[in-house]
Amino acid sequence: MKSQDETLEEWCRALLQAYKLENVQVDINAVLALAGVAAHSVVRPAAPLTTFIAGFAAGQAAGPGGEVDSASMEAALAVARTLAADYDAEAAGTPGG
Repeated sequence: MKSQDETLEEWCRALLQAYKLENVQVDINAVLALAGVAAHSVVRPAAPLTTFIAGFAAGQAAGPGGEVDSASMEAALAVARTLAADYDAEAAGTPGG
């Protein structure tokens, strides 16, 4: 029986292959961490929405025909992570949000 990590790695490879993105490196743990921040700081359904938009933004940052590199991927994840964390601070009425 496969572990959850093995299943996620296999699923990630299958998705990348289906989209012809085999050369794109995905930090699964970073994506899951971002989903966790969004789910806990905003609302649960914000998790898939946030990760989708962050991935889309990383693709857009590469430009037409460009390759998504780890820097553009991390930058997109960081923006979403910060926004989600700030949203939680604003919703709680705490300063600095």
